[in-house]
Amino acid sequence: MKEKKLSMPILPDSLLPLTDDDGEVRELTAEDLRHFRPSTEVMPDVVKAFERMRGERGPQKAPVKERVGLRLDREVVDYFRHTGPGWQSRINEILAEHVKAGGK
Repeated sequence: MKEKKLSMPILPDSLLPLTDDDGEVRELTAEDLRHFRPSTEVMPDVVKAFERMRGERGPQKAPVKERVGLRLDREVVDYFRHTGPGWQSRINEILAEHVKAGGK
């Protein structure tokens, strides 16, 4: 199998080298950054691995929830927020139980 070779960007001659003779990297400028490519283009596999490590989910096979705007009483929101992370999911669970019970 042939290895993919990453093409290095060719920087204009007007830019200073990024490193000196000792290998020390100089401070990057805004002009330097204009010549850089996005990491998703240079190392897509590495970026995907980092995203998965962070716990980001991939796309859903089929959407199971719908985003809606909902106005609730402040005391209701405060109560659930004080229960900690996942409070929106807990509101959804309570409403789902209410619907399963016949909504009465």
